[in-house]
Amino acid sequence: MTIATTVNIGRRPGPVTLTDAAATKVADLLAQEDSPELALRVAVRPGGCSGYSYEMFFDSEIADDDVVRTFGAVKVVVDPESAELIKGATLDYRDGLQEAGFHITNPNASRTCGCGSSFS
Repeated sequence: MTIATTVNIGRRPGPVTLTDAAATKVADLLAQEDSPELALRVAVRPGGCSGYSYEMFFDSEIADDDVVRTFGAVKVVVDPESAELIKGATLDYRDGLQEAGFHITNPNASRTCGCGSSFS
């Protein structure tokens, strides 16, 4: 697994890293949206069977305190509260019959749900 080349924007290191496969897939999805101002927002919200759940969506609004990193053509945005919960995490994309889709590996998660979308 190769990690995409990154460029830091702002003063803080980014909380999440995209693999090459994830960066490529997000870039493909962004190209379909045809909105160059969009960024991938990765967030953590209370809820899910383990306490917190991950959210990922395209967003055109970036707050002054958001952590922003660029992976090739993909801009990733994380709010400060979520950044603390996913610091050091990796976002990967797998294509195939089993375990297809985006997956977050979070070193801060002490417990994860079987669905892989919630943690504590």
